[in-house]
Amino acid sequence: MIRSIDTPATQRNILGEPLLPCSLEPLTGFYRSGCCETGPDDLGSHTVCVVVTDEFLTFSQSVGNDLSTPMPQYGFPGLKDGDRWCLCAPRWQEALLNGCAPKVVLGSTHEGALRHCQLEDLESHAIDL
Repeated sequence: MIRSIDTPATQRNILGEPLLPCSLEPLTGFYRSGCCETGPDDLGSHTVCVVVTDEFLTFSQSVGNDLSTPMPQYGFPGLKDGDRWCLCAPRWQEALLNGCAPKVVLGSTHEGALRHCQLEDLESHAIDL
């Protein structure tokens, strides 16, 4: 299901404000809307807008989630250092515990991320405070 980049008023960020877009290039989000929107079918909770680093991409690949290799059959270009991406909140938490959590864009991080991550941890990695 593809949704419009204009997120519904009910989609809020972790600051309690309307959810802002994360990335249109590469096009991100569970619904590939450019926003870290979520819904009942998003079992991975793709809610944390991050700026990926080479260190994080290496870590993610080492735990079985290769985000750097392009997969054109799914419209996935592969991520590179500096790209913004809607990351699964549990994966961000795992990266935090392993010392390689990427920076977070708070205004584009869905409030649903707080089910898996502490606000203070997200804020300590924020690039938009």
